[in-house]
Amino acid sequence: MSINSTILAVIALSALVTVIPRILPFILVRNLRLPDVVMKWLSFVPVCILTALVIENMLMQEQSSLTIDWPVLLILLPTAIIAYKYRSLSMTVVSGVLLMALYRNIL
Repeated sequence: MSINSTILAVIALSALVTVIPRILPFILVRNLRLPDVVMKWLSFVPVCILTALVIENMLMQEQSSLTIDWPVLLILLPTAIIAYKYRSLSMTVVSGVLLMALYRNIL
């Protein structure tokens, strides 16, 4: 399979369109002093994103109802304890990923 210039241009433009909305906000606000209210509000963004990802993975849609994915809930409990004890987002994510990998490969 060969890559012609059109495919290469589409890949490059897709990468650019993906990178711009992720980098542009940081470039625009790096020299600004944001109000304390905005900084406080932004401090909740990682927790909200993590919560949305966890809940989305914990629930399964079966026909017209939602059910709980019990293995995910089983892993969520020790992960939540680790999160509460160490208060570290990176440690929480790494421990949750490792516990789920362990569960899926052993059980």
